[in-house]
Amino acid sequence: MSDGRVLGGQAVVSNTRIPAATILAYLRDGYSAAEIQEDYPSLPADGIGAVVAWAEAKFGADWKADPLSDSR
Repeated sequence: MSDGRVLGGQAVVSNTRIPAATILAYLRDGYSAAEIQEDYPSLPADGIGAVVAWAEAKFGADWKADPLSDSR
């Protein structure tokens, strides 16, 4: 999901230039798959699932919690 030649090595949805973190932010904000697909029509059908798998591997089961909005 990351390639040093694409977006400076950021994790992206495979075969796109869509940053995984962008889709993750949409998911954390409660957007549905249909709403995300409207904003990113080039997103592959399995793209959201791939981002969820990436997020679970990177952040664990708590991936939906946005660390930037943590009120602790």
